[in-house]
Amino acid sequence: MFVRAYLDTAALILDQYHGEEPLPSFLKKFFAANKKFGSRDRRQISHLCYCYFRLGHAMKDTPVQERLLVALFLCSDVAQPVLAQLAPEWNALAASTLKEKMALLAERYPFQLEEIFPFTHCLSDAIEQAPFVQSFLVQPDTYLRLRPGKEKKVKAQLNDAGIDFYTVVPNCIGLPPAAKLDELLMLNRDAVVQDKSSQQVLSLLEPHFPDRKTAFSSWDCCAASGGKSLLLHDLYPNARITVSDIRSSIIVNLKKRFAAAGISDYHSFVGDIGAPEFSCNQSFQLVICDAPCSGSGTWGRTPEQLYFFTEEKINHYAALQKRIAVRAAKQVTKGGVLLYITCSVFKAENEEVVAHISQETGMQPVGTQYFKGYGQKADTLFAAAFKAL
Repeated sequence: MFVRAYLDTAALILDQYHGEEPLPSFLKKFFAANKKFGSRDRRQISHLCYCYFRLGHAMKDTPVQERLLVALFLCSDVAQPVLAQLAPEWNALAASTLKEKMALLAERYPFQLEEIFPFTHCLSDAIEQAPFVQSFLVQPDTYLRLRPGKEKKVKAQLNDAGIDFYTVVPNCIGLPPAAKLDELLMLNRDAVVQDKSSQQVLSLLEPHFPDRKTAFSSWDCCAASGGKSLLLHDLYPNARITVSDIRSSIIVNLKKRFAAAGISDYHSFVGDIGAPEFSCNQSFQLVICDAPCSGSGTWGRTPEQLYFFTEEKINHYAALQKRIAVRAAKQVTKGGVLLYITCSVFKAENEEVVAHISQETGMQPVGTQYFKGYGQKADTLFAAAFKAL
């Protein structure tokens, strides 16, 4: 296809897409209904759409096709076919620094990078504003957590397939975001697709469960796809795991993932811990509360969420998190641990929830940390550990 057709098709998609579903799902449906696009066409058009959303809230009044070209220019560090034909002077400078690119654009498009993310006044003080905002212009890498005993096997499979990767730590590797892994690896059995920051959040448990052979009861009360409990199982194979979430479909998918991972000894149930009628007659030595959140620490992967986000949603999530976390805390045994986790960078969802938990339960945080992925092509997560006295 000619590059002008790429631009026209991306503009058509953006006119039809309003954020009601994840962008990958919408794109899949669009291309299924429009089968004339080949694989290269789909990649180019999809990339244009993602670049468009990476500009966040900046230049929203600019005509769509102009904004697409500016976004592609700012998000590229190598020459692009679309720019080569439609903006060759920009294409020649694709490898320039972001500062140099902004200076080039300044006369025609006088916007500031801060406009990409107009919520900096809501950020935690621990988040460096400029590098965080600039990180939206860079697509994060894919990360694999290599399961115990599978490290050599997975790396050999990647090498044999000619897929480049780099080692973060012995059991964590990073790959280009477009790497095809489903057909190559036994995902969940041998390796888990999990951002490197997410792989680190359970490190706050080490002072409280120093012996990896310890047997203890755990409850992942907002388990979603089960990634944190799968990680817990690999770190503490004797942990007695209970998982729950709000919908049966979520638990069904979790069970499939656990089956693929070879995990069968666990308990699961459907329950809305945020609902007034929720009750649980069991207590646990560890409660993991990976609370629903804005996801603002992961918007580099899902920039469409940044584009459609409004500030009032922060208070919605914070209220829900406070309710869930306080109820989760009530299920921690004396001497046990509550681990509160979000993938948010907003103070209201993190530090302010921590203060609320302490105020309502009397539990004091014994460790808090931001796992910062911006500037490293990774997500940013927050975690706080509380000890029940």
